[in-house]
Amino acid sequence: MKVSKEFSKYAQSYKTYNIIQNKVVKKLLSTVHSKPKKILDLGCGSGAVVKNIDWDFEHFVGVDFAPMMLELHPKSNSIVCINGNFDDPKLFHILSRYEFDYIISSSALQWADKLDEVFFYIKSMNIPFSFAIFTSGTFQTLNKTANLPPLLRSADELRKLSQQYFDCEPELIQYSLEFDNVRDMFQYIKKSGVSGSRRVLSYKETKRLMQEYPSNTLEFEVAFIGSDLRR
Repeated sequence: MKVSKEFSKYAQSYKTYNIIQNKVVKKLLSTVHSKPKKILDLGCGSGAVVKNIDWDFEHFVGVDFAPMMLELHPKSNSIVCINGNFDDPKLFHILSRYEFDYIISSSALQWADKLDEVFFYIKSMNIPFSFAIFTSGTFQTLNKTANLPPLLRSADELRKLSQQYFDCEPELIQYSLEFDNVRDMFQYIKKSGVSGSRRVLSYKETKRLMQEYPSNTLEFEVAFIGSDLRR
């Protein structure tokens, strides 16, 4: 796997808690060279992908299991939102009614309960794709300091699945985000959504972790998997 690194300084003036996700979606779309016209976005959220597409398309279907996120997603005659869970095989039956020439998923598939089954259904669609999936390298120091098991799959697990279903090799990018202090860092974790809303520490344990945390930097690791990244 090719591994690259990026570093960013966090500033509250950004007025956003989606700094890394925004970097990821821009990187992901840079791998889409074919300028597809009929696009499926799995885990579309509030519309980061469609907002960053810089080419004309005929129709765009965004899928997300959170109705409140879909309410924020852009809509038009060419943009359709579907409330659905990519872990549910019924979703892919619904999607079979549409015609797509590309599948995109940014910062979403790491939450799949059975990613191998999701990959199976995606492979059966037999169209190009680009995915960005966070790995267990995300929050590595945090998990180690708090003695927590990784929440996400490892890069090796994703590599094996990518080779099994798509015969491609992921590109790994490691991001670092530096904060002015540990309190700002934990506030970011709480509000950014990158922790999957996992709450396994008590208030007292969290306070102690903040006091003992050895750094003011968070690590993220993202596997980029796509048709154009095949080796």
